[in-house]
Amino acid sequence: MSDRVKTTLGPLELPNPVLTASGCGGTGRELAQFFDLARLGAFVTTSVMPQARAGRPTPRVTETPSGLLTAMGLPGPGVETFLEHELPWLIEQDVRTIVSVAGNSVDEYGDLARRLRDVPGVAAIEVNIACPNVEDRGRMFGWHPSAAASVVRAVRAHARPGTPVFAKLAPDVTDIVTIALACVDAGADGLTLINTMEAMAIDTGTLRPALTGVSGGLSGPAVRPVAVRCVYQVHAALPGTPIIGVGGVATGLDALEFILAGASAVAVGSAVFHDPTAAPRILRELEEALVARRVGRLADAVGLAHKPAGYVPPQVRPEEPEKEKL
Repeated sequence: MSDRVKTTLGPLELPNPVLTASGCGGTGRELAQFFDLARLGAFVTTSVMPQARAGRPTPRVTETPSGLLTAMGLPGPGVETFLEHELPWLIEQDVRTIVSVAGNSVDEYGDLARRLRDVPGVAAIEVNIACPNVEDRGRMFGWHPSAAASVVRAVRAHARPGTPVFAKLAPDVTDIVTIALACVDAGADGLTLINTMEAMAIDTGTLRPALTGVSGGLSGPAVRPVAVRCVYQVHAALPGTPIIGVGGVATGLDALEFILAGASAVAVGSAVFHDPTAAPRILRELEEALVARRVGRLADAVGLAHKPAGYVPPQVRPEEPEKEKL
């Protein structure tokens, strides 16, 4: 792997910009059967919660045109088991690990950050704020700037100094830029855009909702244009804030689209369910795309779509005209 694809997410330096999306790589053991996880820029864990959760009853997954609709209910073993069994295994594999955390109150988020504070091997914390706030009639933290900021502030206060904190935002809001600004003001070092979109499918055979949870989160290629729009808007407002782009990344060109919009890294989600080797393949295709476009470094392509037409950054070399034959 060349230095061409190195990237930074605030203080976090990564050898490449391709990550897994939270909840789509299992514990890591599942994907490790297909490729060396150390080849990833980083592995993002399934959202860790204070207590073990079985999640919603089935059916909790259904396919939709160009997408996947899920209502998993954040199943997981809880933070104790994660710290005892899952994180140590990832560290043994020399995997850069971003720990996703989720909770139902501000205190739960803060406590999770505190539990991770002195744990080695945590490259960054991703704050999943697409969770119901039990203290506010179950409304999602990520729907309100003040609620989102409260969660980020609690995580930042309890996390180890120097550990980057990324807020993962939902697109189902009136103004995602306002929420992004609130999170950064509260101490977020960066942003992950986007979480799944709330959606629904009805089974025309049973004449009932396809999921037991009725609605769920839509992911896959169907949401990519929305995700790219969110990244573009937030980068325009916060050009110095690192962004991880998520939503329907299935090819290297998909990844490049996010980078041109302003992302410094991308996370691969639903694509791994039908192609477990999607992440290393996408990385290879992305590097080939950069070479084909004569982009010297990935950093030179970040946010390039915001530049005026005709702009040629220093590391982009135009094709040289062919010499006339004598």
